[in-house]
Amino acid sequence: MRITDLLKKQGITLGASPKDKREAIDILVGLHEKCGNLTDTAKYKEGILAREEMGTTAIGMEVAIPHAKSEAVKAPALTAITVPNGVDYDSPDGAPCKLIFMIAATLDGDVHLEVLARLMQMLMHEDFTAKLKAAMTPAQFLKIIDDQETAQFSDAPAAAAAAPAGKQAIRVLAVTACPTGIAHTYMAAEALAKAGEQMGVSIKVETNGSGGAKNVLTAEEIANCDGIIIAADKNVETARFDGKPVLSTKVADGIHKPEELINKIINHEVGVFHSDHKAAADDTAGGDESFGRKLYKHLMNGVSHMLPFVVAGGIFIAIAFLIDSFAGVPQDGNFGTGTPVSAWFKNIGGVAFGFMLPVLAGFIAMSIADRPGLLVGIVGGSLAAAGNTFADPGAANAIPSGFLGALLAGFVGGWLVKMLAKACDHLPHALEGIKPILIYPLGGLAIVAVMMCAVNPFMGIINDGLKNGINWMAGQPALLIPVCALLAAMMAIDMGGPFNKAAYVTATALLTEALKTGNPNDPAFKIMAAVMIGGMVPPIAIALSTTFFRNRWTDEERKSGPVNYIMGLSFVTEGAIPYAAGHPLQVIPSCLIGSAVAGALSALFGCTLKAPHGGIFVLPTIGNPLMYFLALVIGSVVGMLMLAILKKPVDKKA
Repeated sequence: MRITDLLKKQGITLGASPKDKREAIDILVGLHEKCGNLTDTAKYKEGILAREEMGTTAIGMEVAIPHAKSEAVKAPALTAITVPNGVDYDSPDGAPCKLIFMIAATLDGDVHLEVLARLMQMLMHEDFTAKLKAAMTPAQFLKIIDDQETAQFSDAPAAAAAAPAGKQAIRVLAVTACPTGIAHTYMAAEALAKAGEQMGVSIKVETNGSGGAKNVLTAEEIANCDGIIIAADKNVETARFDGKPVLSTKVADGIHKPEELINKIINHEVGVFHSDHKAAADDTAGGDESFGRKLYKHLMNGVSHMLPFVVAGGIFIAIAFLIDSFAGVPQDGNFGTGTPVSAWFKNIGGVAFGFMLPVLAGFIAMSIADRPGLLVGIVGGSLAAAGNTFADPGAANAIPSGFLGALLAGFVGGWLVKMLAKACDHLPHALEGIKPILIYPLGGLAIVAVMMCAVNPFMGIINDGLKNGINWMAGQPALLIPVCALLAAMMAIDMGGPFNKAAYVTATALLTEALKTGNPNDPAFKIMAAVMIGGMVPPIAIALSTTFFRNRWTDEERKSGPVNYIMGLSFVTEGAIPYAAGHPLQVIPSCLIGSAVAGALSALFGCTLKAPHGGIFVLPTIGNPLMYFLALVIGSVVGMLMLAILKKPVDKKA
């Protein structure tokens, strides 16, 4: 089978002019539909967009290869467009894309994957892509591909290179892998092979593609090589490299920095890898990866797994408030559970929210310590959410330590378990089998239980002090506006953690007393309004930033941003947690100031609130609602503008 067997004339459009990335995808999907390659166009497109959310499929050099494996694909196929004026495709080199192939792959079968691998390697040759961009007809376009495939693959196997005759053989091995194993895996392999050939360095590249590992490195080759490059965005089997210099990096670096990676092996700038439970590379095997970059990767592993719980749970809770609002349910402490249907949505959303902190901490710890860290992180996040202490092991009266406590559980717990695992390396070999099923879980559970029960009491002391101080200030009329600003700011400090809960519990306690006395001028109503607006600002500020300052965020962050409009208007502050966890030094100060401004303006405008929750769904209970909305808009815009100042644009080459 050849590449031209997968690409038909009717699947090619030359001289297309899409306005943006989404429109380019629509054109290419439409060509697949026109060619009869799909059984379900919408489902296939979902797969394409899901792959883009993992990271752009643009590879630089004005080329992009969107791709997806889907059961909606009848048979493996390609479509292609040329875009003379270019289209912004979030390319790593910042250049607009002028040549775009879209791959439709079935869920099974290997032959077509080998053919597609050839195309990926061909696209690494700029003279070839230049000819394709200049093609005048689909027939000419296909002939250029056929000629290049014949010339490039008539005698040479894919993804392997040998040292030119007469050159010194410096043996370098490499493994490439990307999440879907269709495009970037093979492009990185080709780039490394080309660079090795030009540098006179013998190199063999193993591809961990969708059809399985190809060109597999042998034990003898590993033993005799000078070092191994792992250019991968997913886990690859590394225990076989124990005792060898290993450089771990992104698959994109394999495509764009092959000479640099090879030189690091040649110049002995790479640390020796020592297998840690047959899973992850030693910290010294990260090459030029900084400590900050490692922290970020661990954090993002937790945040990316937590995000679906935040989004889905938040929307369910918002639906519950909407149902109760339409049903005329009294807007009291039970608002959101006033009907059987709303109670169902609220409870299910609450269950999803309940997993946020354990999942965040669990996957941070797992990223650090591999599987032994998962238990530690999940339990630590659960203890942070519950607030268990030595004096109150059942957490009957505790105040949770929130997502800050979960971050502590994930990072510190992960590192402590990793230390435990290294200490266990000195145990007799006969105990090797019980380490993962007994020693690591038992030791890890003891570590995290002691750590979190020791930390949580301090959170309780802090919160009690804050609550008592706020109660005193709330009784001083001259301090009402500063108190409202302070409480609103506290809602944004940790977004569901101890500061947030202290402010909210204080406001609701004051509101409860005010509702009992029936005094319409009670300052508690202004305080409750300020607290709710303080909790609404962070998600809305994030949503505004992802809308108007798109270059500050990654593809995944931008895609999730609009959901925060719903969460913010529904008073679900937790929608901002993934962004605050990923960029705490930029997001938290911005949201804090925005919330403080909104809270102060709410009090200044004389806005009141007689419901403890609900956001826009309790509008009838808000006093001076138009000015309240104005305060919300001003505070959210202030937060957005501060984010624009504090957060630099995303480095697409990183």
